[in-house]
Amino acid sequence: MQGPLLHEFIERNHAEIVRRCREKTAARPDARAAAEFESGVPIFLDELSDILRRRTESSPQIRESAARHGDEMFRLGFTVGQVVRGYGDVCQTITELALEHDLAISTADFRTLNACLDDAIANAVTEFARCRDVKVSADGIERLAILSHELRNLLNSATLSFEVLSTGLVGVGGASGAILARSLSGLRDLVNRSLAEGRITALVQKPVRIPVAGFIEELQGAASLDARARNVRFTVVCDDESSAVEADRQILGSAVTNLLQNAFKFSRSGGHVQLRASALADRVRIAVEDECGGLPPGDPKDLFLPYEQRGLDRSGLGLGLPVSQRGVETSGGEILVRDIPGKGCVFTVDLPRATAGPLVAEAPA
Repeated sequence: MQGPLLHEFIERNHAEIVRRCREKTAARPDARAAAEFESGVPIFLDELSDILRRRTESSPQIRESAARHGDEMFRLGFTVGQVVRGYGDVCQTITELALEHDLAISTADFRTLNACLDDAIANAVTEFARCRDVKVSADGIERLAILSHELRNLLNSATLSFEVLSTGLVGVGGASGAILARSLSGLRDLVNRSLAEGRITALVQKPVRIPVAGFIEELQGAASLDARARNVRFTVVCDDESSAVEADRQILGSAVTNLLQNAFKFSRSGGHVQLRASALADRVRIAVEDECGGLPPGDPKDLFLPYEQRGLDRSGLGLGLPVSQRGVETSGGEILVRDIPGKGCVFTVDLPRATAGPLVAEAPA
């Protein structure tokens, strides 16, 4: 007696194939991958059965549904690898189940199965890549537009302040002088952060051996001026004079400077900000503690999302922390956050301690 054809076998075991595919993805490190089978695999199986029944090679329906699936996977935040593995699991599961039921898959059916999988993967990946390219382009345009807007505002403020000061009717030490100083400081910060982000994005980095004590001393001068402008007391403590890290000096400097600027910005007037450097056996920690009153409600990790601003002061772009985090991560480190309820918070740059090596400290820019 002739056994079932492949399309009949798939139809009878539809639920079991989906279940096994779900188990395969659930066993992977990213458990979210199981969500891809809510639409992609069941629809693909239905279309595959129809093609096998009609004895055709593939169909526009498979290509269209695969493209929709690629778009959906991108919007849900999955990777292109998960898209490919999801379809690959279908072939593996069908083959395994057929062996268990002693079903011999004909050469023609197996060729059709592979052709359909190839079509589905190609179209899903193509659409996934298209969506990703569109988003990258849109993000770049949006970021440039916001940056240009912020630069224009700062330049306008600086120009107007200078015009007032140039009349000689007001002194540099007054309100107009303070506005000019803040505008120039804001322009400096935007340029420094943009340069650091460009080096991170372009992978143009120059890791050097950086003595921590000297690095902290370099930051202290400019930070002291910022603290004075914000009426905040600023102190520096370096517990280890001999430790060093290996990092891109400009990127690391931009990251820590941004943490200090945020601390001055959000601390109460008359408050205290401390910059502390310490070393463990194999780690170096550069901590910035402020008196902002404590972290705002919500997950502290959300502070590192682009354009996220949860404090009352919404000046700036909300890009400083994301850029700082990426910069520290490129050196094998991370930024840790600790809340001090009712008082403030501590942002800590945690980096591997440098071992003796050929890298030489780069001179400050």
